[in-house]
Amino acid sequence: MDQTRSPLMTPVLLVGCAIIMVSFAIRASFGVFQIPIADEFGWLRSEFSLAIAIQNLAWGIGQPIFGALAEKIGDRKAIVIGAFVYALGLVLSSFATTPQAHQAYEWLIGFGIAGTGFGVILAVVGRASSDENRSMALAIATAAGSAGQIFGAPLSEYMLGFFSWQTTFLVFAAAILSTLLLLPMMRAPSASKAEIHETLGQILGKAFRDPSYTLIFLGFFSCGYQLGFMTAHFPAMITEMCGAIDPSGVLASVGVSTTSRLGALAISLIGLANIAGTLAAGWAGKRFPKKYLLAGIYAARTVVAGTFILFPITPVTVIIFSIAMGSLWLATVPLTSGLVAHIYGLRYMGTLYGIVFFSHQLGSFLGVWLGGRMYDVFGDYTMVWWIGVGIGAFSAIVHLPIRERQLVTASA
Repeated sequence: MDQTRSPLMTPVLLVGCAIIMVSFAIRASFGVFQIPIADEFGWLRSEFSLAIAIQNLAWGIGQPIFGALAEKIGDRKAIVIGAFVYALGLVLSSFATTPQAHQAYEWLIGFGIAGTGFGVILAVVGRASSDENRSMALAIATAAGSAGQIFGAPLSEYMLGFFSWQTTFLVFAAAILSTLLLLPMMRAPSASKAEIHETLGQILGKAFRDPSYTLIFLGFFSCGYQLGFMTAHFPAMITEMCGAIDPSGVLASVGVSTTSRLGALAISLIGLANIAGTLAAGWAGKRFPKKYLLAGIYAARTVVAGTFILFPITPVTVIIFSIAMGSLWLATVPLTSGLVAHIYGLRYMGTLYGIVFFSHQLGSFLGVWLGGRMYDVFGDYTMVWWIGVGIGAFSAIVHLPIRERQLVTASA
């Protein structure tokens, strides 16, 4: 069969995009609830931040588990479990009145994100795509997460004008369950005969002995730190640290009259810019070595973040930064997942990428928790921001020695 003629847009890709879009719209909105929940209960910023940090850690722990579960019982069954766990966590959180309760229920939400997020969806999309289309298909599925981010935070901000945060959480629970109606369309081919002959233990052994896998694992840490911190804290950071919005300016004329709304808009702009950035990464991923693309993305993030914090924070710099960082936001995901698939094959991609993604979520946990902790100590986010700049520079360097050689056949 001539795989180059296989269609790029398949039912598996379309359904996968829809599930990721809703899952990430909910996940990306949690930063909007930082101030309302803390103000209602009189909590320190670090207390709800710890809840979001736990969500990210649970997501990381759950990712290889759901990857292995999908390979054992099937992708669709794993996604159903993930969606119900996600919804349960949201419903229980809507009734939580203590920091400890929120922190406990975020374990469920984090596991739910793992079951409806990149690890499971990218693996099934990768298997359903031809060699020629795989890099771009992974990029499109990743960009769907950004599409969810575009409307997730602003929609949450809008809903809070009419409903309580508790009601908003219940609406979110219904939304993630509604995606299950699309699952009958998601059918992916099984792995190749060459890959079936190798067990998960054999593939894991090869990966763990390969220094390149360790470097991929270490490099993904900074991506999680930066994304986790910004998703959880950037709206609050803009609300409190940004200069005033001109009441006669362009932003005010389109309804963005407060720094709180600007914070939600910033997350949306990051998601919008990232659609283009992620698709560009998918296009480049099949033409250039992925390790150099990843090193370049992390280096660019370092420059953009360092420049932003050196200057006074104004509505203009927030918008410029959001667009620049957004173009680099999730561009690492199709390249990292594609690198794992290229080197180690598709059969156990969900598990192998899930393990790498655990590093990403360790970074997210640290970025979210440290952001809240350092805010309580120093009264702003400057120190934790500079830590992210340094970690980004580390990731730019660590990708350079990776060897992009195939250890198993990557074709489906």
